[in-house]
Amino acid sequence: MSELPFYLGAFVLVLGVLIVVHEYGHFAAARLCGVKVLRFSVGFGPVVWSRRLGADRTEWSISLLPLGGYVRMLDEREGEVPAHERGRAFNRQSVGRRSAIVAAGPGANFLLAILIYWALFWQGSVELRPVLGEPVAGSPAARAGIARGDRVLGVDGDAVQTWQDFQWLVLHKAARQSEVELELAHAGGGRSIRRLPLESLAEQGWEGDIMAHLGLGFYRSRIPAVAGQVQPDSPAARAGVRAGDRFLAIDGKPVEVWADVVETIRLAPGRAMEFDLERDGRRLRLEIVPASVEDRGIRVGRIGVSVAEAGLEGEPELKGFVRYGFLEAGMRAVRETWDKSVFSLVMFGKMLTGEASWRNLSGPVTIADYAGQSARLGLDYYLKFMALVSISLGVLNLLPIPVLDGGHLMYHILEVIKGAPLSERVMAWGQQVGLALLFTLMAFAFFNDLSRLLGPLFNG
Repeated sequence: MSELPFYLGAFVLVLGVLIVVHEYGHFAAARLCGVKVLRFSVGFGPVVWSRRLGADRTEWSISLLPLGGYVRMLDEREGEVPAHERGRAFNRQSVGRRSAIVAAGPGANFLLAILIYWALFWQGSVELRPVLGEPVAGSPAARAGIARGDRVLGVDGDAVQTWQDFQWLVLHKAARQSEVELELAHAGGGRSIRRLPLESLAEQGWEGDIMAHLGLGFYRSRIPAVAGQVQPDSPAARAGVRAGDRFLAIDGKPVEVWADVVETIRLAPGRAMEFDLERDGRRLRLEIVPASVEDRGIRVGRIGVSVAEAGLEGEPELKGFVRYGFLEAGMRAVRETWDKSVFSLVMFGKMLTGEASWRNLSGPVTIADYAGQSARLGLDYYLKFMALVSISLGVLNLLPIPVLDGGHLMYHILEVIKGAPLSERVMAWGQQVGLALLFTLMAFAFFNDLSRLLGPLFNG
């Protein structure tokens, strides 16, 4: 419960930024097309704060219900318009201009994602290398001949530098094909090509951890949990930890390898913890308060102990700094945004045809959980999450559902075919159908959220 404010804050920030960006896209396009904007609202319902700014005295407001927003433009269909301003009404604009204004909202979301990815790729970051762990016995990975310590160099000819790249390429290609070719560098030397079958993902309805379904996992180090150098005047030194001490348990939870020690301490900055150690065949218990230090924008725990160097022998390098040049970073950002947009549409199509489970649909509770988790991992992870949600919001709004931007664009296409605007009766009927579809999608998403939240309680 103590983490709730942090997770809620991370969610509200993402949601607020994406709503403002989306609506500002509509606003900016309307202004460029000469349309008068009456109100720019973040949220729906009763207005809780507002200010009038600019030559048109546009009302900038925050409304009570935060899940969305809108830009209200001058429109003869919504009220009387003075004769001298009719040329600035939305309904008086050409189909092309109206379509540009409507499409600018999702377009702004895609542009935000591109800019975020561009900045992250250009500045570079420390990333996990695509080193594979022991495949699960009998799994597709095991049948393909993948071995512990193999490093992925490419997927179907696409170069792979990070674990995240590898995960995305497998998922992206699995939506269209039944197997992929992995180019691997083996721990003992040499390279080979392995064919990884992907049918199990479709059989599972694309639910859960895709890598686990395939029997793949990140390389888990077997470095013993033995202390190496202890920094002077560190929390560990003050508590009495010595070089050569073996960590057995932290707060009663057994630790087997050094990675367990690091991760447990990292998540407990400033909190007193009980450490069970083994020294010269004797077991002892020490209380240590990890120091709270900043790492990539978040507070993490450190006790000032490094791993014993003897345990590092033969271990692959699991992390590396990845950075791209300015132009290459931009091209990768555009490709990343495009690929994820297309994949979102493909998966939505699979849900409609029954090939993918509707349980893949996530609502605000799951999104808030992911927002908090990514924020805890660091600023770059949080920004990547924001970019992903921005893409999802852009794609969702382009679906041909009345009440969404895609629905309005569909009306405009029909208007061009017909040679005249659709009747108000037809548009009103479309609004009702659109609302019904939208509420159905929301109901599925909320149900999935509750299932994820309450499922472990009933299954446990």
